[in-house]
Amino acid sequence: MNSVVIGIGSNINAAKNIDLALSDLTKLGQIMKRSQFIQTEPIGITNQAVFTNGAVLIRTELNQGDLNKQLKSIEDRLGRDRTRPKYGPREIDLDIIVFNNVIVDDDYHQRRFLKKVVDEVWL
Repeated sequence: MNSVVIGIGSNINAAKNIDLALSDLTKLGQIMKRSQFIQTEPIGITNQAVFTNGAVLIRTELNQGDLNKQLKSIEDRLGRDRTRPKYGPREIDLDIIVFNNVIVDDDYHQRRFLKKVVDEVWL
């Protein structure tokens, strides 16, 4: 069984899309902990809605590669438009931050808000 922290973010219909993503995540494993969800200012492209960000700790049988494919599938199902700019608006963003106690996403070290929500469920 793998222990994984997944970062979750949205700034398009955030409450609805985050709820749908959380529901889909329960199909991939058991949610063990859920952080608070906080409002954060956009990075890079600032003329867009604020983001809602949080994290969950799940236990899953999926390996890192298969889990990542499933997360991208959830993003696609919820309408994520991958043609938008990297720091543009998002229906949903799901990223593996920690896999079996190893930080696998450097954003953890670079974004204070991400470290805050990840640490709520991981440490």
